Amino acid sequence: MEDITLGFVLIGAMVALILLGLPIGLSLIGTGAIGVWLIRDNVDLAFRFTALATYSGIQDYLFATIPLFVLMGLLVSISDVGKDTFEVAQALLRRIRGGLGMATVAANAVFAAVTGVSIASAAVFTKVAVPEMVRHGYNMRFATGTVAGSAILGMLIPPSLLMIVYGVLAEVSIGRMFVAGVIPGLIIAFGFTVMIWLYATLWPHKIFVDAGKSDVDDAPAMGTAEMLAKSVPIACLVVLILGGLYTGFFTPTEAGAVGAAGALVIALVRRRLDWPKFWRVLKEAGIVSASILFLLIAAGLYSRMLSMAGVPNAIGDFVEHLGLGPYGFLFAFVIVVLLMGMILDSTSILLIMVPIGAPIAAAMGFDLIHFGIVTIIAVEMGLLTPPFGISVFTVKATLGDPKVGIETIFAGTIPYLAVMGVGLVLIAFFPFLATALVK
Repeated sequence: MEDITLGFVLIGAMVALILLGLPIGLSLIGTGAIGVWLIRDNVDLAFRFTALATYSGIQDYLFATIPLFVLMGLLVSISDVGKDTFEVAQALLRRIRGGLGMATVAANAVFAAVTGVSIASAAVFTKVAVPEMVRHGYNMRFATGTVAGSAILGMLIPPSLLMIVYGVLAEVSIGRMFVAGVIPGLIIAFGFTVMIWLYATLWPHKIFVDAGKSDVDDAPAMGTAEMLAKSVPIACLVVLILGGLYTGFFTPTEAGAVGAAGALVIALVRRRLDWPKFWRVLKEAGIVSASILFLLIAAGLYSRMLSMAGVPNAIGDFVEHLGLGPYGFLFAFVIVVLLMGMILDSTSILLIMVPIGAPIAAAMGFDLIHFGIVTIIAVEMGLLTPPFGISVFTVKATLGDPKVGIETIFAGTIPYLAVMGVGLVLIAFFPFLATALVK
């Protein structure tokens, strides 16, 4: 069997193993090692290659960003920063029809700029925003859909764990990826707020239980002192992290360390952290970080096996032979990513697709920063698509209401998927939207 044919067979075998329930990391590292063995016909080489990938795969200083940003996100989550951010946004938008939905999007966008984890955003705002939206007359479908839909901003607005994973796999600057995500994230967040305003103004029956009832709150406004007290901590973290990255004062790793230290100070000042909670945070950060780093090791071996088999070059030649052109390839790549989003989580999709797609995209003239932003938007859309839709399942599990079916939440996310689709097309055809801030 030719090496290229073997490479494609191993890709199919790896996907089959994942669908059968084998963990993604074991599937990647297993098919990678077996592939090296069969391609080189040397089992000792395969073992040495695996050992080398394990040692060299995560030894770089850059990989410290992962546990640091995970730790920062967990500390922010237990500090009630998300709740305070929502209350401030609610106070600012309380006199606008649909303002509570917009407040959820705005708070998620700000929270995303600190935590970088969509699932954390979905869990926090399910507890905070859904009851408040329902109390003000929103139907459950729109309330839960708004939380699940806007939670995806956590992986687009920097810092983002998905951007770190993509940067490692595509061998591009993580700091540049972070900066590139700012404008696309704001565009999609703005699109969400415009969509909510249109629904509230033109089709109120679709989002309110009683279309004639307004969600405009005439309660006394939040005082300036209280608003500052609630918003200053997260504002300082955002300015500290993004300001340091954009000016080049911090490397991504240093930004993670500074952010984690800042989040620790906030948690201590607010008296939300004691020794038992701190120990739980450290354990959870260790578990999450170890699982991500193991996946990166496995993906590194898998990527090297694909290169050894010549799979990226073969796909690139095939695409060129079909005459699809760069945007034809990008369209096909996005469709595959969206389909994979129905059955796999975000990290798994990146681990499988980026080693194949990034070399082809580079050969076709795409800026890999731009290509990465488009890929991440497509991957994030997978968090909202059935049957997997992990963001939707997070909202369902956190809500804990047996009367709210999973299909209700999926239906509520459809407008957000549409907005993301429009944002993806805009950013794909106008690359400067992703690269304008990148130095």
